[in-house]
Amino acid sequence: MRAGLGEDFRRLWWAYTASETGSAIGYGALPLVAVLILHASAAEVSLLAAIPGLVGALLALPVGDLVEFRAKRPVLITADVVRFVALGSVPVAIVLSVVSLPQLYVVSVVQTVALVAFTAAGGAHLRALVGTRQRAEAASRFEVAGWTVNSAGPPLGGVLVSAVGPAVTTLIDAISYLASALGVRSIRRPEPPPPARSGSRHFGRDLLVGWRYLLRHRELALLFGNGVLFGSAVLAGAPLETVLMLDDLGFGPWQYGLVIGLPCLGGLVGARLAPRLSHRFGTRRVLLWAGAARSPWLLVIPFVGRGFGGMVTYLLTSTALLLAAGVFNPLFSAHRMNIVREDMLARVLGSWSIGSRLVRPVFVAAAGGLASLTGVRAAIGVAGVVCVLSVPLLFVRTGTARHADPFAA
Repeated sequence: MRAGLGEDFRRLWWAYTASETGSAIGYGALPLVAVLILHASAAEVSLLAAIPGLVGALLALPVGDLVEFRAKRPVLITADVVRFVALGSVPVAIVLSVVSLPQLYVVSVVQTVALVAFTAAGGAHLRALVGTRQRAEAASRFEVAGWTVNSAGPPLGGVLVSAVGPAVTTLIDAISYLASALGVRSIRRPEPPPPARSGSRHFGRDLLVGWRYLLRHRELALLFGNGVLFGSAVLAGAPLETVLMLDDLGFGPWQYGLVIGLPCLGGLVGARLAPRLSHRFGTRRVLLWAGAARSPWLLVIPFVGRGFGGMVTYLLTSTALLLAAGVFNPLFSAHRMNIVREDMLARVLGSWSIGSRLVRPVFVAAAGGLASLTGVRAAIGVAGVVCVLSVPLLFVRTGTARHADPFAA
């Protein structure tokens, strides 16, 4: 860990890594419980991602405004503890033979609300912890950690699921949130005071401030549109890919974990290259081309066949997508952090997270319905087309100063 990023950044990094490790080992924990224990259909697995995510996003609408004017570290800790309790209830229910789809829906709702709070507080907290010139490097460090554990975690999780079932991997995921909370609590540097609220509080008006800033800032709005389209399409395909791999292609849990985890090495390489590419070619140019390069690969998945060749094709396709995403993600995170006004960051991040989670369930539900009508492969192909359609938004020219701050006097 580079000394210039500071000891407290190292503590935050370790907390993040602990959480990501658990989530990687327990990747797709709730869908796996639904498929392997409750024998849910493709439509039910898609609804598990769609309905709770939509409800959770609606419940989280006030979160950005609530987080903006509070100390961020207690919010991070509380969000982690809530996720530990919610997800930890699933393996307990499995052991007691009372697990059900409604419980998985409730757990997913709680996870969504807590994640929105964590995302809003986490971005603002990182901005206060790391200087402007170090943010791309800091974001790259997080991205490298994420890709590293996600390359090893799912294969390990697949082996554990094969050996003892999904209850153990779900429990590991839950415990990782508790480890993250302890890591955040160990940070020593006092937080800067949160922004002071100007004027009297008005719930309806305050609820929309982050949205107004986001949508009036043309560059942010275009990045948001690209991210929502691409992310929603990828997530819409994810539960269908689970069904495709486990049912149609006949992958065992260990093969499923391998195909999910090993391509993350591509993301790891991309994340390590991102700061160097940004320094050499400029952040904006790298964002454009990496964003375009990550987009076409989902179109290959519907043509993957059974057997070893199909598994290799799946691995190579996913690796190419994640290599480009590994370059894009840290530069995007740092760029967004730098162009948003300091006293708006938590609200913008909260609105961004909520907006994504309001749109994505619609895509997931639509993909599940389409899969029921046309088959899983055709629905994944449509998701791939949407990924490609997100690319033009990256190349729209945004101008310069007049788009810098939509709330400037």
